Amino acid sequence: MKTSINFYQFKNWFKENRPNNFSDAGLLALFNYIEEYEENWGKEIEFDPIALCVEYQEYDNLEEFWGDYDRLKYSDLETLRDFTEVIEIEDSDGFIILSF
Repeated sequence: MKTSINFYQFKNWFKENRPNNFSDAGLLALFNYIEEYEENWGKEIEFDPIALCVEYQEYDNLEEFWGDYDRLKYSDLETLRDFTEVIEIEDSDGFIILSF
């Protein structure tokens, strides 16, 4: 049994329960990424917000990312894409990665 949710419900869940995990722009980018995945693969994803909080990490920019990961190994977003999924956040330097 699955229930479909829209962006408003998606965003509200995070704002009420995990307000520090993703920015508003990050939530929109993540929601759009998941919807696009579902459309491309013809597979519905179950809404598991705790798993999303564990599996995905948002960064404001590469400088913040390099605080957690090796700057020389992951010098730019293109290189980072060789190691994990990268979801760019529109109109910003921010991005979300699938944690690895």
